[in-house]
Amino acid sequence: MNLTIENILLVGSLLLLISIFAGKTSYKFGVPTLLLFLAIGMLAGSDGIGGIRFDDPKLAQFIGIVSLNFILFSGGLDTNWSSVKPILWEGIALSTLGVLFTAISLGTFVWYVTDFTIYESLLLGSIVSSTDAAAVFSILRSKSLALKTNLRPTLELESGSNDPMAYVLTIAFLTLVIHQDQSFVSIIPLFLQQMILGGVAGFGFGVISKYIINKIKLDFEGLYPVLVIALMFTTFSATDFVGGNGFLAIYICAVYLGNQNLIHKKTILKMFDGLAWLMQIVLFLTLGLLVFPSQIVPYLGIGVLISVFLIMVARPIGVFLSLIFFKMKMRRRFYISWVGLRGAVPIVFATYPLLAGIDKANMIFNIVFFISVTSILIQGTTLAVVAKWLNVGLPEKAKELTATDLLLAENPKAEMKELLITSDCFAVDKKIVELGFPKNAIIAMIKRDESYIIPNGLTKIESQDSLIVLADRPEIFDEVYKTLKTKS
Repeated sequence: MNLTIENILLVGSLLLLISIFAGKTSYKFGVPTLLLFLAIGMLAGSDGIGGIRFDDPKLAQFIGIVSLNFILFSGGLDTNWSSVKPILWEGIALSTLGVLFTAISLGTFVWYVTDFTIYESLLLGSIVSSTDAAAVFSILRSKSLALKTNLRPTLELESGSNDPMAYVLTIAFLTLVIHQDQSFVSIIPLFLQQMILGGVAGFGFGVISKYIINKIKLDFEGLYPVLVIALMFTTFSATDFVGGNGFLAIYICAVYLGNQNLIHKKTILKMFDGLAWLMQIVLFLTLGLLVFPSQIVPYLGIGVLISVFLIMVARPIGVFLSLIFFKMKMRRRFYISWVGLRGAVPIVFATYPLLAGIDKANMIFNIVFFISVTSILIQGTTLAVVAKWLNVGLPEKAKELTATDLLLAENPKAEMKELLITSDCFAVDKKIVELGFPKNAIIAMIKRDESYIIPNGLTKIESQDSLIVLADRPEIFDEVYKTLKTKS
């Protein structure tokens, strides 16, 4: 079956429906949802029962880049800076040195066990060197896994910020495979340029985006998520245009925005949460369609060997070496090593050698696909078990709500108080977005005269207003009083 304009919407919508319904029950059987999306794509492909022939790496790469924009941006918006700040340097070490050490150790192993050249081996190692944001975000959050001592923000920070490093290494070693007369040292300026420009541009666009979102007055609330999408793509493409790393830029931009007071922030977060899930489904379905299962069979043996080495040796080497100067319990290091999930990102990166037309591109793609599937299947299904075994998990009831959890909850389990705004309060004649309101509290409703107002960021507080405030802990109200400069 060939995709045409006439049937693509029907086929696409049916695949989406099947994926959503299948994903609803997948965890009852311990199967990660993302793996199910991938399997559905493979079944619908030319080697499966669907018979859809899709063999366009360029289109798959485009879909992959667009999807990763949404996935990384959504993950950044959901990153709580107060949770990330204590483990910032550990996360940076894992997302840079950890990726580098993993790529080198795995590449060296591949060089020994295959007929790949050293640069081809390091290219393969680089492609699978980063943990996958889509896999980590979706599996940790779907399982609502509560972890001790900042483990969860460490894992989410690493997975959200290490794709840029893997991307730079992939492009660098692909360049060395194509131009073998160049030396390894020649890729260092590329790395520095990508990371520095990406980081600076991400923060800069974050500041600019906040100003635009809060200052522009749109007539419809639904246009604000559309505005943020435009700002997201502008951040990525402009950073890439000047030679920086677009993936790093959009993640930093999103982390900044997610920790600021924004107009219609709840609407923006909910929209991006849904779009991130849509993009994960589309990405895994597309990559499932792109792969030909019959072509993977010849590489099962070497695929298993490389996968086992990556999970049991290369990933732990990357984690332990990058965290060698940090105080951390051994069981935490082992758990971080185990949550080295590979998913769609390595498969997207594996399309670069295909488009470059290097000799072993097809072999690299199929091995990478096999590695990603085995990683999600083996590691993704055992996160809770390993957490319990290493004693790094918490009971679900002990899990604290983050500011984003509280904001997105339909019925927040929160403390509630009614606060009267007197004429001497700081909040009088201020817009809510200008108050610097605590992250773990929201103004759910305003009682003004005899009417009730559902506020948004542009709502102006008036004297004698009664604010209905929700917070996830009683002590948060101390910060609320300070912010409003009112008496309890």
